[in-house]
Amino acid sequence: MPIDLKFPDNYRVIGKRNNDNGKNFYFVWGPGKEAEAASEPKVMADYEKRGERLVPLGVHGTSVAVDWDSCIADGGCIDVCPVQVYQWYRTENDIPAEQMINGTSAGTGSCVRDERKDFTDKSEPVREHDCIWCMACVTVCPTQAIKVDQANLEVHKKAAEAYKDG
Repeated sequence: MPIDLKFPDNYRVIGKRNNDNGKNFYFVWGPGKEAEAASEPKVMADYEKRGERLVPLGVHGTSVAVDWDSCIADGGCIDVCPVQVYQWYRTENDIPAEQMINGTSAGTGSCVRDERKDFTDKSEPVREHDCIWCMACVTVCPTQAIKVDQANLEVHKKAAEAYKDG
């Protein structure tokens, strides 16, 4: 099941992921749901190896949104992005994904497709603010887990005005 194209209407902000530059951030929308990642054998095998369980993770980002429940760590989005919007989250923060709802990313993780830690890794839109709207990532995602929508810049702005940390 692809990303819910109306996620800003059908989900709510459940977290805020800050960039360590103190200026940029992206929202996490939820609640999450069981999707493609839960039925992908490589993903489930790597969760088992780590001793972690797969839990609903929601949508990370607003104008560049990745449904982490549908993401199977293919890495095509990382490979094709000309401005490196994405990084493998575990290459910077090797923690269970549910701990990524709040906190900070520096953007120092890998932007190389084959450098994911394993198939529990997710494509983090850490530099969502740098997107140039080329849509290459949307085109290559095998599970249709990505939505890029410049109109959601306004949604992000309104959510930022309404969101209170903590």
